[in-house]
Amino acid sequence: MNTTNHLETWLVQEQAIRATLDAGPGPGVATPQQVAGLTGLELMQALLEGKLPYAAIAKTLDFTIVDVAPGRAVFQGAPGPAHLNPMGGIHGGWYATILDSALGCAVHTLLPAGRGYTTAELSVNLVKAINPMKTPRVRAIGTVIHCGKQLATAEARIVGPDGTLYAHGTTTCLVFELPKG
Repeated sequence: MNTTNHLETWLVQEQAIRATLDAGPGPGVATPQQVAGLTGLELMQALLEGKLPYAAIAKTLDFTIVDVAPGRAVFQGAPGPAHLNPMGGIHGGWYATILDSALGCAVHTLLPAGRGYTTAELSVNLVKAINPMKTPRVRAIGTVIHCGKQLATAEARIVGPDGTLYAHGTTTCLVFELPKG
């Protein structure tokens, strides 16, 4: 499949997912009652199916979750003019935020019901500038390296439809029991 076909496939998938998300509760925070008893994977799948609210930052920074599986989460984004730094490049915070989302959600997919996580460390390496005119969409693909009872680690890459690597990162997450109720 060539780059154009990859991009077309990505855009069709994104359009369908955004329609599902827009038909759901929209951006926000799920209540403890909504997530009670759900494993991390079940929660992430419910979010992707538009049954739970998605993070408002995704709307602000123009990216969306497009796939989850055990130990994996994929976000797709459209860096654009609103995300430029004063020198005209995509701000490093945009790269960091989409990577952090893919990393954390990948970890979340492996957590049992009643467990949560928080990012304790985030390392981001920008290796190539994204030119939105040439690459209108990128994907951040996060995969878990280790998930224990107290600590999890994951890695992620931002790639274009042609496989070009734009950034990569790692995280260490603290895993903990969620408060009851």
